[in-house]
Amino acid sequence: MSTSRICATASGCLSAKNQKAIIYCRVSSTKQTTEGTGLQSQELRCRRYAADKGYDVAAVFPDDASGGGDYMQRPGMVALLSFLDAQPDENFVVIFDDLKRFARDTVFHLQLRQALDARGAQVECLNFTFEDTPEGQFIETILAAQGELERRQNKRQVVQKMRARLELGYWVFHPPLGYAYEKLPDGGKMIMPQEPNASIIREALEGYASGRFVSASDVKRFLARHPSIPKDGKGNVRLQLVLDLLRRPLYAGYMTVEKWKISMMQGKHEPLISLETWQAIQDRLEGRAYQPARPTVHEDFPLRHFVACASCNVPMTSAWSKGRSKMYAYYVCQHKGCDLYGKSIRRADVEDAFTDLVRQLSPRLNRHSSHP
Repeated sequence: MSTSRICATASGCLSAKNQKAIIYCRVSSTKQTTEGTGLQSQELRCRRYAADKGYDVAAVFPDDASGGGDYMQRPGMVALLSFLDAQPDENFVVIFDDLKRFARDTVFHLQLRQALDARGAQVECLNFTFEDTPEGQFIETILAAQGELERRQNKRQVVQKMRARLELGYWVFHPPLGYAYEKLPDGGKMIMPQEPNASIIREALEGYASGRFVSASDVKRFLARHPSIPKDGKGNVRLQLVLDLLRRPLYAGYMTVEKWKISMMQGKHEPLISLETWQAIQDRLEGRAYQPARPTVHEDFPLRHFVACASCNVPMTSAWSKGRSKMYAYYVCQHKGCDLYGKSIRRADVEDAFTDLVRQLSPRLNRHSSHP
């Protein structure tokens, strides 16, 4: 038993009239966090309790659903302990409204009790009375173990429901970029393409598969031009985000969850790209894409991959075609699904049009320059 607790219980030297208190609130689900009612109602009940006891509330420390059972992973609890450390000469009462808010893990419950006791803090709960007796400590341990059992059972039930939903073809985790959850008539939810990001992601994926974007960095620069694509603190698109987009089979309509040993299960959601396109992306990422040898292709076709198709805007390829008496040079669109797929344009027509375009260009005068 700590000195402060002996002082409070045996000597009665802590006067409730000027006793300082700290309120700790915690919600156990994201829904409670977003709605805001969980933390607010807990704080209100704890403040009423403190007022009835005559305590002076010095601070309130809330925690959301993150951190799990380990109290040292909860920002609010870490801040509470730091607050106590900064005032070693003060004696505080830590108030929370339910024993389950303290720690729903037996080991962490006991460790947290020891951490608070070492800092001279008393613990009071609205629905449980702590007693420093063998019987009281036994009951407290049993209730902590019961809370841990309930937490583990709830987790198991949630996982079972999620896995069953996944096996029916519905994605159950956070929606990927370009998708959002929408309610179904049966009360469930399914990910649906969300514009404008769905079209942006589709163009990025198809562009990489076709060779329009040579590298993941090219995709990164393309995505960075769109305000709706999430950026980091410096306003940049993270390369890891791009690699995740390129590797996810979810965009092709297939679901993979490694921890549940589920691989390439077809989902019911609308895909953004075909499975063939996704496989072409994987081939390029792993260096399996086959490019036929063309030793003089760039010399014969200087605009290859620089001139885009007028219909799909994908860079055009090129080829020689054998006629009756000689070879003919053509630029051609090889993007499947394009209205001009397989249609050839004479090399001379493309390069003459490019030359005319260059002749029409003129340098723009820099208005800040003193030179004519």
